[in-house]
Amino acid sequence: MILLAQSWWIPAALAFILFADAIISIRPPAFIRACLDGVKLPREWWWMLIVIKLLGTAGLIVGIWVPGIGFAANTGVIVYFVCAAIAHLRAKFLKQEFWVNCLGMLLLSILALVFSYLV
Repeated sequence: MILLAQSWWIPAALAFILFADAIISIRPPAFIRACLDGVKLPREWWWMLIVIKLLGTAGLIVGIWVPGIGFAANTGVIVYFVCAAIAHLRAKFLKQEFWVNCLGMLLLSILALVFSYLV
């Protein structure tokens, strides 16, 4: 059973990056606006993405000390970015924002899970 991360700094680093992503999403710069508009996400729903990212951040941080929470939070972050990738594919919005931001964060989240809990 996977209880705690083998190294605390990997989930902490992912939490920091996810937190920074949430903070800049409060007043999204052009590349984030282009991304959200590109997948046709209504503007009145944008706030939910910030909440999801902040909850993921909190789960990753709490999971450093509480068994199972970090693994669940990291898995949730992966699911979030898989859903984002699906939204990009469905909208056929495959510009730089998809390859760098969406898939980059998905890859980072997967690597964090693998190296924190599975290796």
